[in-house]
Amino acid sequence: MQRPYPTAVTAAEHFAAEAGFTRSCIPEVGRLLSAAAAAKPAGVIAESGTGAGVGTAWLHSGLGPAARLVTAEREPKLAARAAALYADDARVEVLAGDWRLLEAHAPFDVFFCDGGGKRDDPERVVDLLAPGGVLIMDDFTPAEAWPPLFDGRVDELRVFYLGHPRLVAAEVLTTPTTAAIIATRLG
Repeated sequence: MQRPYPTAVTAAEHFAAEAGFTRSCIPEVGRLLSAAAAAKPAGVIAESGTGAGVGTAWLHSGLGPAARLVTAEREPKLAARAAALYADDARVEVLAGDWRLLEAHAPFDVFFCDGGGKRDDPERVVDLLAPGGVLIMDDFTPAEAWPPLFDGRVDELRVFYLGHPRLVAAEVLTTPTTAAIIATRLG
């Protein structure tokens, strides 16, 4: 039996609908985020691309009492709304600005790289992980062969993360038509 749907996730989903924000993480990825955060009960958990706060809420649902969650959103109104949702929880900090603001809080035990970073500076994303840190990226189309293709060309981004020498990585189906990459940084 699955745990109940987290209240903060429902609140964030309502805000996303009101704001017309359509790029929130899906529940299948959300449960993965919750499990990853729960696996690091005293960890530093990060997210790039807060959006309407749905992924943040899923991470928060697994957050341990000694853990910290920091998330960055470049759209000020979205960041302010997400910050308001966690105003009473000192473990959560919402940064308004570029994903690089997260660097001051690294290294990360869990990093949901959903916004900036994964494409524009992938090596830096790897550098932000603590040894044993888990990187999660979603919004991939499942690969059917190697090398993986996207729009008829080799998906260099996916090849980078799946083949990086400092990562042990796997692509996992989140639904029949979506996939995520989960990677752990080697010590």
